[in-house]
Amino acid sequence: MEASCRKKEDDGFHVLHKVPSGDGPYVKAKHTQLVEKDPEGAIVWFWKAINGGDRVDSALKDMAVVMKQLDRTEEAIEAIKSFRCLCSKHAQRSLDNLLIDLYKKCGRFDEQIVLLKQKLRMIYKGEAFNGKSTKTARSHGKKFQVSVQQETSKILGNLGWAYMQKSNFMAAEVVYKKAQMIDPDANKACNLGICLIKQARYKDAQLILIDIVSGRIPGAEDTKACVRAHELLTELETWRQPPLGPPENVPGLDLDDDFVNGLENLINEWAPYKSKRLPIFEEIEKYRDQLAC
Repeated sequence: MEASCRKKEDDGFHVLHKVPSGDGPYVKAKHTQLVEKDPEGAIVWFWKAINGGDRVDSALKDMAVVMKQLDRTEEAIEAIKSFRCLCSKHAQRSLDNLLIDLYKKCGRFDEQIVLLKQKLRMIYKGEAFNGKSTKTARSHGKKFQVSVQQETSKILGNLGWAYMQKSNFMAAEVVYKKAQMIDPDANKACNLGICLIKQARYKDAQLILIDIVSGRIPGAEDTKACVRAHELLTELETWRQPPLGPPENVPGLDLDDDFVNGLENLINEWAPYKSKRLPIFEEIEKYRDQLAC
C-alpha cells in the first residue's frame, strides 16, 4: 500500500512539472531545468545524455532551446550541427526549425535563407507533412491543425523577413507577394508595404497600408499590425528618400533553376482563379529585363 501511494505521488509530481520518469541523465536534465530552475546545470546533464545515448533526439533539441534562452546561440548552432547525426530521421525537421530560429536570432541570415528555401522545396515536392495536406501543431499547450498552404505562407514570410534584414527589399517584395497570394495576412502585408517604401514606391505602399487599416486584409484585427500600418501611413509623407538602386542580383531566388517554376505551379494549384500567370513572376521577368539593359 505504501509503495502504491508513493508511486502515485511520483506520477503526480512528473505530470505537474512535466518531467519524464526515470533516473537517467536526460531525466536529471529535465528535473534540473524545470524543477530546480537551473538552466546551466541542465545543459551539463543534457550533454551527458547526448554522450551517453540517452534520448538523444529530445536531449539535443531541449539543450539548444535552453542555450538560446541563455544567449548561447552560436554554441547551440554548433551543437546541433555536430550531433544531429546521432538523431533519428524523424527529428531532423524539428532540428532544422530550431536552426532557422537560431540563425535568425544571431543574424546569420544567409544560412537562414538556405534552410527556408530547402523547406519550400520539400513542400512543392510533396515531401512535407509526410505527404498529407495538414499537420497537428502545438502552441501554448494547445493543439491545432496547420495546412500546407498556411505553412508555405509562413515560411515565405520568414524568408521575406530575412531578405529585409539583408536590405534586399526587391527580393523581399517578391517573396511577400507570393505569401499573400497563398494565405494573406496583415503582418506580412505590413512588411510588404515597408519593402515598397524602401524602394520609394510610395503610392503602392500606401494602397496596401490603407487595405490593412480598412480591414480588407485578413488578420487586420491584429492590433500590432494595424497600429504599425497607421504609423507608416502617418510617416509616409516624410519618407521621401531617393529610391535604392537595384542590387546586382537577387541572392537566393534561384531564378535559373526549378525553384521558381515549382513554386509557381504549386501556388497556381491553390489559387487557380487569381491569375493565369502570377504577377510576382511578371515582376521577376521585369527585374531580369532591367538587369539585362
